[in-house]
Amino acid sequence: MHYDTALRAYTAKRIEEIDSADILVGVPCYNNESTIAHVIQMITHGLAKHYGGRRSVIFIADGGSTDDTREAAKEFQIKPWQEKIVSIYRGPAGKGTALRSVFEAADRLNVSVCAMVDSDLRSITADWVKYLLDPVLEKGYQFVAPVYVRHKYDGTITNNIVYNLTRALYGKRIRQPIGGDFAISRDVAKFYSEQDVWLTDVARFGIDIWMTTSAITQGFRICQSNLGVKIHDVKDPGQHLGPMFRQVLSALFSLMERYESYWKGIKGSETLETFGFEGAPEPEPVKVNLDLLIDLFKTGYQQLSPLWRDIFDEESFKQISQTACMDAKDFHLPTESWVKILYELAATYRLWTVNRNKLVDMMTPLYYARVASFVRQSRDMSSREAEELVEEQAVRFEEQKDYLIEIWDQKSELAARSVSRPKVECPAAP
Repeated sequence: MHYDTALRAYTAKRIEEIDSADILVGVPCYNNESTIAHVIQMITHGLAKHYGGRRSVIFIADGGSTDDTREAAKEFQIKPWQEKIVSIYRGPAGKGTALRSVFEAADRLNVSVCAMVDSDLRSITADWVKYLLDPVLEKGYQFVAPVYVRHKYDGTITNNIVYNLTRALYGKRIRQPIGGDFAISRDVAKFYSEQDVWLTDVARFGIDIWMTTSAITQGFRICQSNLGVKIHDVKDPGQHLGPMFRQVLSALFSLMERYESYWKGIKGSETLETFGFEGAPEPEPVKVNLDLLIDLFKTGYQQLSPLWRDIFDEESFKQISQTACMDAKDFHLPTESWVKILYELAATYRLWTVNRNKLVDMMTPLYYARVASFVRQSRDMSSREAEELVEEQAVRFEEQKDYLIEIWDQKSELAARSVSRPKVECPAAP
């Protein structure tokens, strides 16, 4: 079905009644009854504390929650001079469609700034509102990405994949390209809402990396704002993050195809002006089951190594095989190997026009191996010290970018010549 808008009729009418506003803060949510009231409380306090003289709207974009999320959002009392809209969006299920409704609302209300915050936040404070909105309102920035003080084992997909690729490809050191809490100007909200992506996978997942990459490639003025500690519903990478890995990687690789001419011309990277919170308290610890990560990798190796041998170059596959033979106390997948593995995977994704989801599925055990290696390497480090490891890794990705371009072009030529791939038989489930 084609959806020309993510706004239902009653939501559109409510926006029409409000007519115009200065600030819109959107909260995409789904089954977040335990945290939604706290998030709204901090937003309403922040808007009152820092922007009491401006007309503000809090927009709850719900995905059809089956718990009491919407009831909790409706019942929470905001300041009398603020407006609140609690809506169920129209379109494919997912955060992307929720944000589409927020972008459309921001455009129709002709706001100066639109912010988005996640609905599962436990650490949001009233000052987050100022940290996100001020760079747009006071400094003329068009896209504000978040920076958080996070535990070293929180954000493993960002630390090991997304930050590295975004920085190396597009030349901007955006530390949290999929952070979830952003602010944008109205012209960016309008641009996003008009793009022809809302019936694609972006609407279901990949919205955050799509927003960030689009902001860079369109030349919008980008900065970062430090929001302090992020405490949310943290997930163990071995138990919960496999699906997210697949979704984010697919979105990243699709964007690489779309913006190939842009990223091929970028060398090095530049820092971004960063505002907001100052200070770095040690965040809550995140538990990681190291043995489970290693077991998942080794099981994957037993099942998938013949396929990996076809995909990766000899040196990379040799390192993967050596890592599979290591026990927990010595376990290590070197950074240089990880860089090559990800770059070779990106180029292979470019070559494969079918079965791409299967290709990414086959890579999930390698992600577990890299996370296990990072956990071992940083075990005795503070989160601040582990951050230096992340930075060193990002530099390696930049240094190896020529290798990416080389193998990308090789596989692009293969695709152009329609050279058939060897038929791949997926191993039967054990």
